[in-house]
Amino acid sequence: MTIRYAWWGAEDRAQRINKTIALFEKKYPKIKVKTDFQPYLDFWKKFNTQASGGNPPDVFQNAIGFLRKYDAKNVLLDLSEQAKAGNLRMEGFRAGLEKFGEIDGKLLGVPVGSNSMALVIDKPVYTRAGVKPEQGWTWDDFDAAMKKIRDKAGRSGDSGMYGVMYLYDLYLRQNGKVFFTEDGLGFTESDLTDWWTKAEKGVKDGVYTDAKKVAQIKPKSAVAAELAGGEFTWDNFTVRYTAEGKSEYGLAPIPTTDGKKTGQYLGSLMLSASKRTQHPKEVAQFIDFMVHDPEVAKIMGYDRGVPATQAQYDAYKPTDEVNKAIAAYEESLVEAGVLEPITPHPNGADICESAFLRIAEELALGKRSVDEAVKQFFTESKTALGT
Repeated sequence: MTIRYAWWGAEDRAQRINKTIALFEKKYPKIKVKTDFQPYLDFWKKFNTQASGGNPPDVFQNAIGFLRKYDAKNVLLDLSEQAKAGNLRMEGFRAGLEKFGEIDGKLLGVPVGSNSMALVIDKPVYTRAGVKPEQGWTWDDFDAAMKKIRDKAGRSGDSGMYGVMYLYDLYLRQNGKVFFTEDGLGFTESDLTDWWTKAEKGVKDGVYTDAKKVAQIKPKSAVAAELAGGEFTWDNFTVRYTAEGKSEYGLAPIPTTDGKKTGQYLGSLMLSASKRTQHPKEVAQFIDFMVHDPEVAKIMGYDRGVPATQAQYDAYKPTDEVNKAIAAYEESLVEAGVLEPITPHPNGADICESAFLRIAEELALGKRSVDEAVKQFFTESKTALGT
């Protein structure tokens, strides 16, 4: 019997996943796994075609922005029956992650790894500028730090705030709002106008990098290219900076509004199953193996984030400095008690997300004014969310 498994990612992830599948097939010799992977955008194009044709893969990599969308299209299997039957263990997860794929009382995804937003910094640049970011620092502290880096280290403090949607979400959460509510957007046009106006002013003042320069050095990041002292991104992306740049990079805490609340949550890649699968039990056993088996963690490392279950987290102890820093950063978030639950995203969130990125880039490159960009984003989002 064969189950189909699809994911997005590069060749390196594929090689690791194929090794984990070989282990699974050894433990369950009656189950064969047929694989398929693509880069992110191509993956969803193909997945949409397969789902519309009633032929999605049995099990596939998924993310929070797609759960409600594909549940509404009747594509996702509620895995809670399989959990009750004992084919899928939902205990032993770190930091409340087992709740991450639960939507409207259904279990639609099981986390394989976790990550959180962080500020990646060029450590020597921060030291030269005399800036020491600590848990609980405020946006005022951050703004002052950006000026110090500009004045003392001769580069912009940050690569810019325009399109980092998940950072804007944290800022909103710090202020009692959210980017997405369960059925729409949780902020106003004037909120986004303030955020993007500040982003634009930062570029004019030289504290944020000019987006035209960032575009010229792509795919290299502004930090590795020594244009900026830091940038906000997911903690498990830190690996790329060491690969691309010559400096030493570290993870700093998210600035706060009140000195306490960062608004952070653990994000996660998940495994979901198709409602049309002929093999729900075997798919559940496959997911169970992939999230609990210690050997899988040793092969995958932090490729999909920090392992979601304690057993896998304990099994893989990173030896390189970058991955050690990622583990330490996530432990610091748990210890600081800043982690909150995430709001499940509404159906259409994925379309809003790509609109936000595209419009923010047009704004950053000077193709739209702040007002035009804000209006455009809200127009597209209302259509996508049906509000």
